[in-house]
Amino acid sequence: MRLSRLYTPEALRAGAEVRLQDDAAHYLGKVLRVKVGYQVLLFNESDGEYLADIHSIDKRGIDLKLAQSSSRTPETLLPVHIGLGLSRGERMDYAVQKATELGVTEITPLFTEHSEVKLKEDRADKRTTHWQKVAISASEQSGRCTVPSIHSPMNLSDWVKSVPQGQGFMLDHTGMAGFSGERPDHIFLLIGPEGGISDAEKGLTSETGFKTVRLGPRVLRTETAPVVALTALQLQWGDF
Repeated sequence: MRLSRLYTPEALRAGAEVRLQDDAAHYLGKVLRVKVGYQVLLFNESDGEYLADIHSIDKRGIDLKLAQSSSRTPETLLPVHIGLGLSRGERMDYAVQKATELGVTEITPLFTEHSEVKLKEDRADKRTTHWQKVAISASEQSGRCTVPSIHSPMNLSDWVKSVPQGQGFMLDHTGMAGFSGERPDHIFLLIGPEGGISDAEKGLTSETGFKTVRLGPRVLRTETAPVVALTALQLQWGDF
């Protein structure tokens, strides 16, 4: 039986005791209905992955004791930061989930000229928290120990201007075919919303040194593009 994996920000070391609360405790106690004596895997990016024994369960949380560190090989990351045009509901969740499974390291949701999604500050904070939880869940499922950072939404123009020269790529069906050349130290990948990237925004990316990349002859949906792009990047410069 495959052991459940759970992310925790708590420090992990052999012999330590960890208490899980909130979402993690609810998942173990109410969804999986674990009992005292069950084993799970706990992980985070700082300490790696540890086998843990459940030794007490109450209404407020679940206590575990860490056994040995697992033998999982540390993940070799291709540093990819996606600037992703905001899309609605499940499309954005899907993009975050699949990008996490494929090794993305950071995601910044972007307000663009053609974005249909408009978020006020308080709602933007709630959505960012939600997307971070989606990323954590995808990391748990996919075997990653490193959870990608989901940043607060910002304007496309501000994000593009923050990208170092020569490290930016924009997906567009009019660009060059695929990724090629020497691998940048860090990859910044711009993907538009359902309505695409405007001509003015394309001009800005050109001014700031972005390369335009085409992934085949077909126009991809905004939630499909990260999957295809990250697959191509992992094949070209990563661990595929």
